[in-house]
Amino acid sequence: MSISATRGVALYVGALLGPGLLVLPGLAAATAGPASILAWAGLLVLSGLVAAVFAMLGPSPGGVAGYVRRGLGDRAGRAVGWCFLAGIISGAPVVCQMGAAYLGLGPAGTALAGGLLLLVVLALTSRGVHTSTSVQLVLVGVLIVVVLIAIVGAAPSMSATNWTPFAPHGWPAIGDAAVVLMLSFVGWEAIAPLTDRFADPRRRLPRVIAIAFAITAVVYLALAAVTIGTAATTDVPFATLLAFPLGAAGPAVAAAGAVVLTIGTANAYLSGGVAMAGARWFFIVVVAVAAVELTFSGLGHLPVTGAVTVATTFFLAVYLGCMAAAVRLLRGVRRWIAATAGVAVVVVLSFAGYALLPALAVVAAALITRSGRLPAQVSPRRSSPQLPRRVPRG
Repeated sequence: MSISATRGVALYVGALLGPGLLVLPGLAAATAGPASILAWAGLLVLSGLVAAVFAMLGPSPGGVAGYVRRGLGDRAGRAVGWCFLAGIISGAPVVCQMGAAYLGLGPAGTALAGGLLLLVVLALTSRGVHTSTSVQLVLVGVLIVVVLIAIVGAAPSMSATNWTPFAPHGWPAIGDAAVVLMLSFVGWEAIAPLTDRFADPRRRLPRVIAIAFAITAVVYLALAAVTIGTAATTDVPFATLLAFPLGAAGPAVAAAGAVVLTIGTANAYLSGGVAMAGARWFFIVVVAVAAVELTFSGLGHLPVTGAVTVATTFFLAVYLGCMAAAVRLLRGVRRWIAATAGVAVVVVLSFAGYALLPALAVVAAALITRSGRLPAQVSPRRSSPQLPRRVPRG
């Protein structure tokens, strides 16, 4: 079943506008103060560069691993594929937990609710791409309406005094905020395994990516500005914003929106993971890792910020591999765009600290493994002869 342009936009927007939208603006503002808006702006530039590179590389039956395999060889492709799957496996429970936090159930109740949300998404994903993208269209529509209500309703309550001091925790805190916020900007790689299912992918993929980027850029900047301007730096900033236009009903609407966002984002990522890895073993591993993560989180031994940073570094490693491969595959200005994006990814990674160790361990394991393709992986040389080893000029 091919994916239409509209469904493609819905998948990308759902992957990019996740539950991090409900939690991370407040965390970033608490980390860097009003200067966190610079982290938002910088990551939007990086996101745009990465989106442009993926559009220039075109569709890939092997997803992000396929891109890297074409440019850097099988081992590098395997390393990126493993990081992609590790990011989904470690990130899915965190995403569901962030959405469940708006239900106000306490640490243990939030962990349990997050696990139930994950099971719902896994059931949805198991029904196939067409069903999941149909649901995604509805979820993204609801999401945009709720976010607009929050932004427009809270904007009149913004105050200039909330923007001073601009950098209360120092300028380096902007980098710390960027690492946390980066989870809101990963998503381009999530749909890569599905791009070959687009109708006329080489013509429609750039258009789909451009529309998705425009939507997310406007939403992110507006939400960041309103969060700072209203001092909504709580653990549930979206509920605070919705309380301006909706009053006492704001938290309830925010909780409903959190569930929608969680299902939409987790569905987009898990659909991409299943397309790359195969359903049976992938679902088993996701459930097993989620049980461990959510148990430790419910007991108070795993902070959300730390779990977010670990998952983020996996996806940053994916981006770095894809940008390096693009430097080999592209020519002219396109190569420089990929190189610039790669340098920017390295800068963000430099603020990850010890959270980078799990990603390094996965990369090392993949590089020293002599064989062992991903379960659903096929050789692009046999199954996809239309993909060139290098993308032609122009």
